[in-house]
Amino acid sequence: MKYLVRDKIFAIGDDYWIEDESGRHAFLVDGKALRLRDTLELKAPDGQVLVTLRQKLFSLRDTMTIERDERPLATVRRKRLSLLRNHYRVTLVDGTELDVSGRVLDREFAVEYDGELLAHISRRWLRVRDTYGVDVVREDADAALLIAVAVCVIRMAERED
Repeated sequence: MKYLVRDKIFAIGDDYWIEDESGRHAFLVDGKALRLRDTLELKAPDGQVLVTLRQKLFSLRDTMTIERDERPLATVRRKRLSLLRNHYRVTLVDGTELDVSGRVLDREFAVEYDGELLAHISRRWLRVRDTYGVDVVREDADAALLIAVAVCVIRMAERED
């Protein structure tokens, strides 16, 4: 399933819709203003909070956490530096690790588990300016989690830039 994200400079307090490939609202990214740390909620169209993304306040490397039902679900960290590609590691609470690599600022990267592609993020498929797609490749994958990972790494890369 492909999802379309209108790309813009994200600021705290920004809200924007992510649409499915049919143009229907699939998720709302709700930026929380006036918080001590960068916080976003990924909501279903009916307003139910699916996951919460938070910047960790005190860490050696830039880190964001993803929570579901106010419990930790995953931690996103920069993995290593490279001139051409960004590398991030997503560690789920059960110990599972996802690798994110590619050109994040260009919106050309992939999310993999043990070498298997879970999601591909790209601007290449789209003619609409300032839009990128999140193609969730596996049907049994958690689309909300993979979209949250994409939003996290883009925010982290933009802060580092």
